[in-house]
Amino acid sequence: MVRTEITLFLKNVPGELAKLTKLISDNQINIDAITIQDATSYVEELFKARGRALKRHATAASYSMIQEDSKQFALVRLLTSNTDKTIDLLTQDEYVYDITPVMAIELDNTPGTLAATAEKIGTAGVNISYVYGSVSPSDGKTLFVFCPEDIDLAVRTFQE
Repeated sequence: MVRTEITLFLKNVPGELAKLTKLISDNQINIDAITIQDATSYVEELFKARGRALKRHATAASYSMIQEDSKQFALVRLLTSNTDKTIDLLTQDEYVYDITPVMAIELDNTPGTLAATAEKIGTAGVNISYVYGSVSPSDGKTLFVFCPEDIDLAVRTFQE
């Protein structure tokens, strides 16, 4: 249930995703889940967090420049079948990455299953920062990745 998600930045240019996924697949590692987004929204969240913490780490002009530069990158979050080996490969190829504990839950691909899961987490009083999922045939299982603010409490909710 608890897995290690790898978050990294890719240049927002043609071929970068192919390069990353080829590096992973050439080493016999499967990508179990992946989501990709423009890095701008990620940087905006960092800027908002800076405001909530009441700490100024850079001038507003610097953050504007960072936001503009962030359009040149994509934010990739992924789970792989071999996290340690993936991290070694990313380090060797000098990717900028971070790791985060997340909950990966296999769900039936039927109407209401995701809603029931999200409700269970919410009823426990845990906020979900983000979620993404995989696709499967309607009679199969899907893998959903949840990043709850309190992963320990969220996990306990499913163990009870």
